Amino acid sequence: MLRIRLFEEAAGKLFEGNKMPGFLHLYVGQEAVASGVCVAMRDDDQVSSTHRGHGHLVAKGGDLSKMMAELMGKADGYCNGKGGSMHICDLDLNMLGANGIVGGGTPIAVGAGFANKYKGNDTVSVAFFGDGSTNIGAFHEAINMAAALKLPVLFICENNEYGEYTPRHKVMAINDVVDRAAGYGIPGVIVDGMDAIAVHEAALEGLARARAGDGPTFIECKTYRYYNHHGVQTLGMKYRTDEEVEEWKKKDCIEAFEKRVTEAGIISAEELAAVRAEVEAEVAAAVEFGENSPMPDPSTLLTDVYTEMV
Repeated sequence: MLRIRLFEEAAGKLFEGNKMPGFLHLYVGQEAVASGVCVAMRDDDQVSSTHRGHGHLVAKGGDLSKMMAELMGKADGYCNGKGGSMHICDLDLNMLGANGIVGGGTPIAVGAGFANKYKGNDTVSVAFFGDGSTNIGAFHEAINMAAALKLPVLFICENNEYGEYTPRHKVMAINDVVDRAAGYGIPGVIVDGMDAIAVHEAALEGLARARAGDGPTFIECKTYRYYNHHGVQTLGMKYRTDEEVEEWKKKDCIEAFEKRVTEAGIISAEELAAVRAEVEAEVAAAVEFGENSPMPDPSTLLTDVYTEMV
């Protein structure tokens, strides 16, 4: 969770300093979801992500330096600077890519799940998506197919209560997104998305069910993003009150986790401080790597864009 938080905050500062092209959709506040799920996964399990996907790749074990270079549009980035924030991926880690299309990652995870079942392995594909994605036609087609064919897919809804600038309650007639799982005949679970352990336990059960051949599970993680839809503005936003943002920050997943493990005697405050210092150094090195990475050579403009049919 710290790797995600500190990476995102560093990226946000660079974005504010005009050192990153395009928009930046920060994952700050939602760290417990990506961390709780990805720690429960095996290395060969696959992830399909969203436009707010940095946290998923970090939690899957992504290289912070290559990530930072990619966000800056540099040649040493994961996609050689061509993917940027919304299309970052690492196929070696089975992170199938972030996706600039709302709801666009879910069919990819279902396709991977179909392939896994066809091959007869016990690999599970995990689809991360926001509450707004569940209003998209492609989402319904994908989850219906996964349910009908009992594919090994885990559906993780990161319900942060907003689709861009629109409150969820204005575009849904239901209070809980997970209610939609019943329409597909699959289990639906609600967890506190600010509690990494609760997310982790729910993910373990869903993954085990998928590996056993019992089909998909829908997990709704109730969470919140601290910053604006794109950019890093936090307070004074027209579509959210300062009070709402501050109330959610009182439930901060990292602070809650640190309090829980120190009070339980699992880890000391000194050890947590050492972890933070280690991550801070890793993020600083990633920023330096990104800043020193060269811009892509114009001659490579069409490299990896087209392929010849054989």
